[in-house]
Amino acid sequence: MSQKFQEIIDSERPVLVDFFATWCQPCKVQSSVLNTVKENVGEAARIIKIDIDQYPAIANQFGVRSVPTITFFKQGELLYKESGVHDVNTLTQLIKLYS
Repeated sequence: MSQKFQEIIDSERPVLVDFFATWCQPCKVQSSVLNTVKENVGEAARIIKIDIDQYPAIANQFGVRSVPTITFFKQGELLYKESGVHDVNTLTQLIKLYS
């Protein structure tokens, strides 16, 4: 997964990553927010989810200490990282800003 993850974040298309856990209630809220964000931005950015319990090495690589944590990459560069639930407008603006 690590190699594939690196390929995804290195791509031309910006990538928003939602680090989450299945046991995390706020993560469930974030997930539904991301569905709306995906509708808003279409193909402008890719949105992926990383389960920190399944992929702890990736979470550790980016210093994810709490969930949900949203990160945003463009051509492999980490442009944004923030923990906590983000609203639709914030994430949509973030994608538009960096795309």
